[in-house]
This record gives sequence, structure tokens and C-alpha cells, in this order.
Amino acid sequence: MTSVSDSPVADISPDRIATFSAFASLGSLSITQDLTHAVLRSIGDMEGTEPELVAEETLCLVATATARAAEVGLQDEPAHANAISQTLLNLPFTYRDYLIGHAMVAEDDPELSGIAEEVRSRLSRKQDFYTTHLPEGQFPGPHALKDKMELWMGRVSPPKLPESPQERLESLGLVDQLLAHVKLVLAYGRRGEIPQG
Repeated sequence: MTSVSDSPVADISPDRIATFSAFASLGSLSITQDLTHAVLRSIGDMEGTEPELVAEETLCLVATATARAAEVGLQDEPAHANAISQTLLNLPFTYRDYLIGHAMVAEDDPELSGIAEEVRSRLSRKQDFYTTHLPEGQFPGPHALKDKMELWMGRVSPPKLPESPQERLESLGLVDQLLAHVKLVLAYGRRGEIPQG
């Protein structure tokens, strides 16, 4: 019988944490772009659409789902699972800090830092919503994702659309896209290496 200490992923290094965090973060940003673009294309130029808020809401959903997948995938590595999960949960804040910092440098305007607290407060409310609906240590499978993504679709959709959030979510096929992402993160956590097939 193989003990946990004999497992190839039991004694992980800082390189494992860095690589896992980078892999999951890049994947999260990629799937966030895909979901955001799909939603915005489906909405078009309808009044009340705010692309920046759609992107923020989507990243909070994706970051939370990714963190939950990582927690389950890394359950045999508790010493590092929490650090990686927190890194992923902080992704919306880290990304927003980058965007604000980039704008400050590009426009040579240090006063832009004044909006950071307002944005952080807005992101915190969104993040709290998703961390409540996607419980810690539980993998977001297809049923859970469908339920939570229906809520997400309702939150990112302007009023007076002809379809319901449920109908739009199904017609766009977005649950399968996010599910593939969290399954990949789960597999990476369990295998200790990037799945190659």
C-alpha cells in the first residue's frame, strides 16, 4: 500500500506552487475572456450593457470555481492547497490592481489610485456572492455550475432581453466551457503535472 508520503505529489516544492498557480491563473483569465466575449456578443449594443462589469462579474465566478477545483485536486497537499486557493480567489483583485497600475504608468496619472478602493469594494461584493454559492472544498460539477451560472447570467444581463438567463446560458453552451476548465485544474492537482491526454 502506498502511503501519502510515498506519493509523487506529497512533498511538493515552491516550484509546484508557482507552476500550479500560474497555470490555473492563466487558464482562468483565458476562460474569463471567452465567457465575457460570448455574453457581450449575445447582448450586442443593448442599452444598459457594461462590458467592464460583465468582465468583473465573470472573473469572480471563474476565480471562485477554479479555487474550488484546486482545493479538491490538492486535498492530499493541505499545506499548499490553501495558499494556492487564496491566490486564485485573489485573482480578480490582482488583475484589477494590474489594470489600474498600468493605466497610472501609461497615463502618468497617480490620481488613478484613488479609484482602487471603490473597485476593491465592488469586487469584494461580487466575490462574496460566489464564495457563498460555491462552497469551500467542493468540486463545482455540471449541476452546481449550471445552477450558479444561471445566477451569473442573470447578474450580467441587462433587463428586457427576450430570453431568460437559463435559455441564454443553454443556447450559448457556456457551462461546458467552464466545466472543461475546472476539470483540467482538478486533474492537474491530482496528477501533480499538466495533463497531456
